[in-house]
Amino acid sequence: MTDPIHTDALEEQATLQRQRLQQSVSELRSTVRERLDVQKAARTYVWPASAVAGVLALIVGYGIAGAFTD
Repeated sequence: MTDPIHTDALEEQATLQRQRLQQSVSELRSTVRERLDVQKAARTYVWPASAVAGVLALIVGYGIAGAFTD
């Protein structure tokens, strides 16, 4: 039949693989949660986003003003 020592080694290996998989999933969850943090992204990119919004507002403003002037 099956060697009990061999079975124990396989069970131990399966336990270790399960633990590694659970750790990997936990790390993935924390990484995704960190990358999708809206408040952190807003703090990081507030000035570049403001600059882009300002430039777009100027372009749209000049476009609308140009439509009413000849």
